[in-house]
Amino acid sequence: MATANKNLLFSAKNTIASFGKISKKHCKPDHFAAHKPATSIALAVRFALCGVLGLLPTMSQAAAASTLEQKVERIEVRYHQAYRGNVSDNELPQAISYIDSAHISRFQLTRFQDALDSTASIARQNNGGGLWDSFSLRGFPGNENMPSGYLVNGFHAGRGFSGHRDVVNIEAIELRKGPGSALYGRGEPGGTVNLLTKKPQFGQSGYLKATAGQYDQYRLEGDYTGGLTEDLAFRVNGAVQDHKSFRDYVFSDKQVLNPSLLWQIDTDSSLLYEFEYLQHDQLFDRGYIVLNNDFNTVPRSRYLGEPNDKATEIGAIGHQLSYQQQLSSNWQFVAGMSRRTSDLQGFSSDAELASARQGVSTSNPLLTRQRRYRDYQSTDTTVRAEFSGDSQLLGFSHHLLIGADAYDYALYTYLGRYRGPKGSYALDILNPVYGVAVPGTVNPLYANDESQQAAGIYLQDVIDIAPNWNLLLGLRFDQYQQKIIEQVKGTRSDASDKLLSPRVGLVHQFTDSVSLYASYSEGFVPLSGTDFAGNAFDPEQSDSSEIGVRWQLADTKATVALFDAEKSNILTSDPVNVGFSATLGKAQSRGLEIDVQQTLPWQLQLDLSYAWLDTHTLVDAVNPDWGTLVPAGSDLVNVPKHTFSLSLRQQTQFGQVPMAWGARLRGQSQRLGDTVNPAYQLPGYGVVSLFANAELSKAWQLDLLLDNVTDKLYVQNSYSPLWTVPSEPRSYRVSVRYEF
Repeated sequence: MATANKNLLFSAKNTIASFGKISKKHCKPDHFAAHKPATSIALAVRFALCGVLGLLPTMSQAAAASTLEQKVERIEVRYHQAYRGNVSDNELPQAISYIDSAHISRFQLTRFQDALDSTASIARQNNGGGLWDSFSLRGFPGNENMPSGYLVNGFHAGRGFSGHRDVVNIEAIELRKGPGSALYGRGEPGGTVNLLTKKPQFGQSGYLKATAGQYDQYRLEGDYTGGLTEDLAFRVNGAVQDHKSFRDYVFSDKQVLNPSLLWQIDTDSSLLYEFEYLQHDQLFDRGYIVLNNDFNTVPRSRYLGEPNDKATEIGAIGHQLSYQQQLSSNWQFVAGMSRRTSDLQGFSSDAELASARQGVSTSNPLLTRQRRYRDYQSTDTTVRAEFSGDSQLLGFSHHLLIGADAYDYALYTYLGRYRGPKGSYALDILNPVYGVAVPGTVNPLYANDESQQAAGIYLQDVIDIAPNWNLLLGLRFDQYQQKIIEQVKGTRSDASDKLLSPRVGLVHQFTDSVSLYASYSEGFVPLSGTDFAGNAFDPEQSDSSEIGVRWQLADTKATVALFDAEKSNILTSDPVNVGFSATLGKAQSRGLEIDVQQTLPWQLQLDLSYAWLDTHTLVDAVNPDWGTLVPAGSDLVNVPKHTFSLSLRQQTQFGQVPMAWGARLRGQSQRLGDTVNPAYQLPGYGVVSLFANAELSKAWQLDLLLDNVTDKLYVQNSYSPLWTVPSEPRSYRVSVRYEF
């Protein structure tokens, strides 16, 4: 078995096994007839999971008997992450934090986006009618008309349109703050979000979990792992959910399946294959309407689209293949390949944002809408290889990381719309009657056929320059080319560039428990899509500096960081030509972050995350379509000045039942809700959640959650006053979990 620094490896000790579950009710013929999945693949998945449900007890007993009879040694699986090198987190000059699977389970979170609310560095952004995950990190959002980028096991997975990322396969969410382009290539200056998935283990374990919540929200999930032979281990996990919503007519149904297989070739090398399947069907929902800054203009449950549009259907299939080999006692080789395809199709009825076409007001309740059809498809292929290890050179110890990667990305985005005479396709916001206004033919607005290819090489060296002093030097060279053909206007845009991304940092281990660090780095992001005129965008470029302190005592782990970052060629949504992006110019984000984990007396656990941000534009920006000046010093949309998340958890005993209970408080200050309307400010808020977990036996666990205890009305994100996403009212969830 390969050995490596324990801080760099993904250990089975922290892996909680899971296996996708379908309940008996979901396996009955009448349920299949009434709730037939949208695709034949989804139907096959459901049949397969039903079959597994029946076989699980037999499989479990057989595997256990086989293990006892053959006395197969249980091997602890360790997984070396790419882009890590042979150094620990404490030796790197940047703030790093984690959201683990225990936290995700404790608060009964099912979506990746919801889990990110636990860190103050992240704020929600426009989520495309509720169809994707979108966020800003350290104040910088990406393209408002695209999902946010993130990594899965070091592979770029956020590109394309893959719906809401489910958490059933997530062991931990890793946030590496500050630009990561010196290693990963393209990336936001705020940092890099990397999802670490659950890996196969040779020891048998698993769980089944059923959840029911308010607003007819039901979910079945599970996980199972074990050894097939002395050299092969597998894992399969998944979830099926049937979710209604506090929003009238809105639903979100999803099936997820994640099988994986590990081949332990010998004691020093292994091959891991991971597969991902997702089918997500959801009614498109832009949120509700706010007139004259009155957030009670209509009830937060009021749906202003068209139920007859039916679900937008999203599908994604992903493959990851990873090879790792221990070359010597201190050198490793890691290589991998990822391929991901996604597609999104469906209709929506959206409020018109152009003031010349919109007549809704406090005296006129008719909301003019336009009907749209979307067809988005993507294919993303990535390969990489790297060496990492220790070496002595010129009298210093060097921790080297040398690698190369390349990707081929294809994206097709088609948007069609019906835009009749003003008021011809309207809805009364106070007394909506759906299905009366009939739209005309949807005509193409744009059809972008885009391709990107890039290749890069990178080098990082962490040098022990003196006792308790580490110097980090990093450099990456990238070459990329991009082609975009806009088929409606018949335009073509070609771009290519060569970019260097340097990084330098210094870490001083002040004492055994306290370290100081400082860093400077640069980065870039090639941008997808075109503006309304069919012109491609120049890549975003950024630079960032940061200083921070970390300390870790017996009961306390904390990080405090100060940073200053700038980004050029940033994009925002074009409010006139909706569906297009426009260049906003250059912006700056400065701030303070504090992350604390502390064990208090009486087994009370505290987790605190706080961020103060000063984020604004640096240049005047005027778009001729807007007819509006966005002056230098303007805020960026949906980015608050203050964000916090605080949770307290108490371990206790009730009779013979071990229990944990506690509360979480999260909130944000006031923030801008519309790029070109500085008067539209989203109010600040604070939201309280209560939870309790009871271990009824060694196998059974009961989880309770009461969210938004005070029934606070707040806004999650906004695109404009006519597209504003309200919060969920007070709600509850109950889960029963069986471990085996």
